[in-house]
Amino acid sequence: MGYPKDLLSSRSIIKHGKYALIAPEGLVNNVVPGFDNCSMSILATPKLGASFVDYIVTMHEGGKNSEGFCGQEDVESFVYVLEGKVKATADEKEYVLEGSGYLYCPPGVKMYLENLEAGDSRLFLYKQKYKPLEGRKPWVISGHANQIEFRDYDDMNNVHIKDLLPTDIDFDMNFHILSFDPAACHPFIETHVQEHGAYLLSGEGMYNLDNEWIPVKKGDYIFMGPYVHQAAYAVGREPLAYVYSKDCNRDASL
Repeated sequence: MGYPKDLLSSRSIIKHGKYALIAPEGLVNNVVPGFDNCSMSILATPKLGASFVDYIVTMHEGGKNSEGFCGQEDVESFVYVLEGKVKATADEKEYVLEGSGYLYCPPGVKMYLENLEAGDSRLFLYKQKYKPLEGRKPWVISGHANQIEFRDYDDMNNVHIKDLLPTDIDFDMNFHILSFDPAACHPFIETHVQEHGAYLLSGEGMYNLDNEWIPVKKGDYIFMGPYVHQAAYAVGREPLAYVYSKDCNRDASL
């Protein structure tokens, strides 16, 4: 980085328990035991108000997590490859994941990752405590998002969505990719109990967070807490798209 070239400023906005916009230029590296030759930034956590933890991981040449990630009996995990190529292992099965590739591990299954590139690979990584449902159990899922067809979102042909995980009630969360054509927007401002952690894959837009309109762009991270107003407009010349988590398929707790 070196010396600053201008006045210190930031686009990031942090509203604990409500929402956060975290711009990439403000991220710092965190040491996470078990990840070797990796640069990691911890994004949303319970300290921010989230029920999950999100990370951005840059695996340098030879980077890996030889000790495995998660694996506790009540914690599930998910990884999405933003760019590069990694070998992912779960339940003794190996998967080669390139850009848009992903792997979900249910509770009790460790995730092992190893960079296969001569340069860097970048990952969006997630973990959350699983909410069990009697008689139901999720399973290991792997795929590539670019091999899944978009479908129209809420009957609009300029907003598109794809599900990365099954919609079965065995799963208490899902990951989606939502894409807005230029000038497209949500059909209404949403207010709901679900929370999201979203990484912007492309484009630019204006995002309504708690009824504040905030400019966002590729590389930004957004945390949206429960009941926070949320909606987006896409601006610019390419689609505004992001990959995001959503809790689902469970009743509210008392």
